[in-house]
Amino acid sequence: MKLRQLHYIHEVARRGLNVTAASEALFTSQPGVSKQIRLLEEELGVDIFVRNGKHLSEITPAGQRILEYTQRLIGEIDNIKRVADEFHDADRGELAIATTHTQARYALPAVVQPFRQRYPKVSLHLHQGSPPQIAKMASEGQADFAIATEAMHLFENLVMLPCYHWNRAVLVPPDHPLAATSRLTLQDIAAHPIITYTFGFTGRSKLDQAFIAIGLRPDVVLTAVDADVIKTYVRLGLGIGIVASMAYDAQADRDLVALPVDHLFEDSVTHIGFRRSLFLRGFMYEFLQLFAPHLTREVVDEMVAIGDAEQRRKRALALISELPPAK
Repeated sequence: MKLRQLHYIHEVARRGLNVTAASEALFTSQPGVSKQIRLLEEELGVDIFVRNGKHLSEITPAGQRILEYTQRLIGEIDNIKRVADEFHDADRGELAIATTHTQARYALPAVVQPFRQRYPKVSLHLHQGSPPQIAKMASEGQADFAIATEAMHLFENLVMLPCYHWNRAVLVPPDHPLAATSRLTLQDIAAHPIITYTFGFTGRSKLDQAFIAIGLRPDVVLTAVDADVIKTYVRLGLGIGIVASMAYDAQADRDLVALPVDHLFEDSVTHIGFRRSLFLRGFMYEFLQLFAPHLTREVVDEMVAIGDAEQRRKRALALISELPPAK
């Protein structure tokens, strides 16, 4: 059994059983990948993939178990490299962050700038996606950190660290009937067409829960993953916008009025997550604390040391209770 063969089956599985895409990602030939997979299967005495002619159609039950161990092994190999790099050149490396548009656009710039000043030799890679995609990328090792509000609890191998509370604002043009309302109600909001985040993004579930709790069904006429897109359609008069408060810039969005609604919706909490098995380099600890100052090395190591996922969840809830209120 060769390590290269394990990399091949891992990449093929990750690429949706597309051997061509896997071979391109691995900078090798498709026949070479197929041959090495066959040799590995012959050595193990089991099929890892089901074949339909020349194509792979699914992963066998044995293959599923083998790939679980393969993923762990590849993760540990990466950790060995990280340990060596930490002692060889502590200020050089790469950091891959998977996050949503809202975090990348509004929360991360204030962190990335000082981080880059402190670690100019560390290459940052931002990957945007839906919260489930983001959590999956971190869980499978395609990203080091995942930053999101929704769906982060779906992967038990992730250490989830609460970062900050946030809430929402309703955006309307200055001449809109709601613009002069001093304290909005859910009924006020539901009386107008609404433009907000796509379900599953940026705390959307809390918004829906608030309306459901009082039996209202708001008229959501348009959804988007990007707050700037939502603001564009508010400006066109298609409806009122509901976005994360951080997405409103008093200078850039001076043609819109932001109305606070933190009294209507429960605060959401943004988390940062990473694989519990991940070796954290010094600059990774620094990034965590820049993003959320309470996430000291001691707090992070304490969470990593908790092996039981339910116990980690309880400790995370305790940390949430200690977070300052939303700004």
